[in-house]
Amino acid sequence: MAGAGQRRSGRARPAGGPRGGRADERRRSRHPDEEGIIPVLAGITREVENAVGRAPTRAAVRTKFQVAALLVREERARVMADGDLSQAKRSEQLKRLEGLATLLARIAARDTSLLALLSEDARVSDAARAYRATVLRAAGLEAPEEPEPTPPPAPVPGAEKRVVPRSAIARQMANPFLAPDFEAAAERLARPRRLAGWELLEPLFRSFEDASPGAPACMPLPEPRAVPTPRGRELMRHQAQVVAAAARGHRTFLLADEPGLGKTAQALLAAQAADAFPLLVVVPNVVKTNWAHEVGLWTPLRRATVVHGDGDQVDAFADVVIVNYEILDRHVGWLGDLGFRGMVVDEAHFIKNKTSQRSQHVLALSERIRERTARPLLMALTGTPLINDIEDFRAIWQYLGWIDDEKPLGRLMTALEETGLTPADRGFSAAARAAVVDMGIVRRRKVDVVADIPARRVADLPVELDGAVGRSIRAAEEVLARRLVGRYRAALEARGDAAVVDGVDLELARRVAAAELKDSSDKAGGENVFTMVRRIGQAKAGLAADYAAQLARNVGKVVFFAKHVDVMDTAEQTFADRGIGYASIRGDQTPRVREKNITAFTEDPDVQVVVCSLTAAGVGLNLQVASNLVLAELSWTDAEQTQAIDRIHRIGQSEPVTAWRVIAAQTIDAKIAELIDSKAGLAARALDGAAVEDGEASTDVQLDALVSLLTDALAAERTA
Repeated sequence: MAGAGQRRSGRARPAGGPRGGRADERRRSRHPDEEGIIPVLAGITREVENAVGRAPTRAAVRTKFQVAALLVREERARVMADGDLSQAKRSEQLKRLEGLATLLARIAARDTSLLALLSEDARVSDAARAYRATVLRAAGLEAPEEPEPTPPPAPVPGAEKRVVPRSAIARQMANPFLAPDFEAAAERLARPRRLAGWELLEPLFRSFEDASPGAPACMPLPEPRAVPTPRGRELMRHQAQVVAAAARGHRTFLLADEPGLGKTAQALLAAQAADAFPLLVVVPNVVKTNWAHEVGLWTPLRRATVVHGDGDQVDAFADVVIVNYEILDRHVGWLGDLGFRGMVVDEAHFIKNKTSQRSQHVLALSERIRERTARPLLMALTGTPLINDIEDFRAIWQYLGWIDDEKPLGRLMTALEETGLTPADRGFSAAARAAVVDMGIVRRRKVDVVADIPARRVADLPVELDGAVGRSIRAAEEVLARRLVGRYRAALEARGDAAVVDGVDLELARRVAAAELKDSSDKAGGENVFTMVRRIGQAKAGLAADYAAQLARNVGKVVFFAKHVDVMDTAEQTFADRGIGYASIRGDQTPRVREKNITAFTEDPDVQVVVCSLTAAGVGLNLQVASNLVLAELSWTDAEQTQAIDRIHRIGQSEPVTAWRVIAAQTIDAKIAELIDSKAGLAARALDGAAVEDGEASTDVQLDALVSLLTDALAAERTA
């Protein structure tokens, strides 16, 4: 509201002829202190004071209180700015206004709910506006015409949590001119002509239900051409086809390949082919570290950054920004303004519920990208079969820009127009389905590309141990490393001056590690390599179970292996919480219970996961009803790992087998995985599934893990 004094266009005069009569005499004889708005406000304030003493405070009294406070504030500002007032007059009026303000503050102290009405951004109701006009007129002032009140904007979900990392601000300042490109926007404005007035979305969804059994849901893909890949890495034919399509100009993909067919590599190399950097990748928490790892493997010249928490460590200048669904609400603001040229949504079935905040954030981000960038690369990755429930893909199609809430958009609308059919025509369903598939649906199963992929492979899934648990484990590793370094230094000193060596004495390091290993085996208490590996397994348990749950929803039955009972307990609780049926195979079960649980997993379609003990279920089981296996904890030998994999990779298995090995990044877990792989030859004789006595290999891995921890700590000391 403007100040009261700004509306003093003239004093209200009595109606009639020239001044005279008793009324005019009373007006002329009124004391100057009784004129103007201050005495009116004083009267209102006294009324409010009397009324507030009789609780509860009514709405009309609250309105009077707010208007009095607003006008006291406005009148004070007017008096301060009025150059025609003498200093004495100004001081007098300010003193009177100060008295009113003090009284109003005392009133608010008696009813603290009135304090909210004193804030600068307090909402002024229509009733308060009307009463304010009445007060101004009573004071002989002209009431202003109030503008039509504008409704407050709807609150943005999660806006109170949003953050802007410092590096994001730096990037925006370095590149402030991100002008929108209107080419894509114009394309999206394609208007229906022949199909105007027809309801099209429901017939589009229904067309997938009406399709003949076995009809492929895969767009025509070009023959693969040579795709540049880093040395030592090679694309399979089915992967190269998607990259070739992106290189030819296709920009939207619903990549629904089964897990294990390399969707991550396809997405990254498609972004490379389309020059779609910077690239935004939205993923579940359990795989975001793996995405950063894959960026380093497939596009090593591109820099990746992973958003954790409030993004304090994020590098907004990176080529690939990876963020998980769970924290997207905090970062959706600055991500929308960063200027991405491509976006990948992994496990895209997570956004099927359009009313959820994460779905709304993903859709808002894709809309911002499509507004700013001509034909950005947009990819939705999911292993969930397309025909399970086509309505689930409404949000995915909208993310890709194929539809909005009411109709098909752009190229899809054009394709439907070009069919020459309407939903009432017999052939519309098949033509509509083909039009959607051609927009970029790619669905291949393992059996479809069996010639491309090995019969059995181990895929590492790095995970980040965040929070207090992760910090505790890393601190324990530092304690163990310092103890090893102390032992090593003491051994060097005991050998005397002649024992000074250049660099690290590896033979001495192995003796120190062997002594530590012996002490760890002999002592029940204290932090050692065995307790640390167990703690890592416990910390990974929830993440590994979460990934197994995703696999179960995508491809059906999954085998989950763990070494420790508490890890199995955590996994089973996770599956129960997610409504996923599971069976359990443990060492303390009777043969009858064990057989019952095996039968439940192999024959009951509602039992999607079997949770197995690595030691109790690593041999003698036939679980080839599944082709995916999750190793939640690492064994100490390749032989033990192979035995577990061979529970599903055996005679009767009709599909290629993938073992997903969950590894805690930046911990000793990663070193153990590397050592197991390097010693795979020691367990080669176990590939036929026979039992192996390989204790020596197990000891070697434990010893080498400690040697690696020691040498890394010594190297860090030299470079510090």
